[in-house]
Amino acid sequence: MKWLSLLGLEGWFARWRGHVIEAASAAEDRMHLACLEWQDLKRHLQQLLVLTIAVVALTVVALIMLSLAVLVHFWDSPQRQLVAWLVAGLWSAGWFCSLAALGRVAQRTGNGLALTRRELAQDWRDIKERL
Repeated sequence: MKWLSLLGLEGWFARWRGHVIEAASAAEDRMHLACLEWQDLKRHLQQLLVLTIAVVALTVVALIMLSLAVLVHFWDSPQRQLVAWLVAGLWSAGWFCSLAALGRVAQRTGNGLALTRRELAQDWRDIKERL
């Protein structure tokens, strides 16, 4: 250690040691942020999967109901027509709501790990400025 003092490198090593400790702390913070965002992304992907299944199921039901409504439309009774179209409209409205919810969740999911990317980009800019 005396050689470092004699050569005037003690302060330089102390600064580098401080930089390494700061970098380790920053890396730990970034990993924690990435873990939190990953959990959020997984939750959005689960919602996306459930809503996709709902949209597919409701699409099948809506098509069946619309087909039934078209068939009943040509039947004799006007009451059957009204009921068939109302049921088909209800299923279509359910399908549309599911599709809208699916779109909202898919849009939010597209921004996964945005905070981590922004923090890492800022860190990279800071490193380039120091060099």
